[in-house]
Amino acid sequence: MISATLLDALITFRRERDWEQFHTTRNLSSALCVEAAELLDIFRWSRDSEIANIVEQQKAEVESEIADVAILLMYLCHDLNICVEEAVRKKLEMNREKYPVKTSKGISTKYNRLK
Repeated sequence: MISATLLDALITFRRERDWEQFHTTRNLSSALCVEAAELLDIFRWSRDSEIANIVEQQKAEVESEIADVAILLMYLCHDLNICVEEAVRKKLEMNREKYPVKTSKGISTKYNRLK
């Protein structure tokens, strides 16, 4: 999912600037939330029908915010020794159990309210 080359480039970039000291788990988690909010802000007050046009007109900004989110997540996973691919696979299995096709197909009801 994440190439070792890209992760190495990010870690080198951070190390060259001596930023590890600022990248505590709390700070990275906080920054991740802020960057996700900045991505969301691009679409604030828009209608669903406008999303494709917004992405087309602001693609560079959307990509930049997505990159910020991905970079921070990669730092966090690296620092906590978490394999994002393995974590996603585990979560997918958990979600398969919580949201069986039979009871959840085509609806957005939370798992604890499925019948």
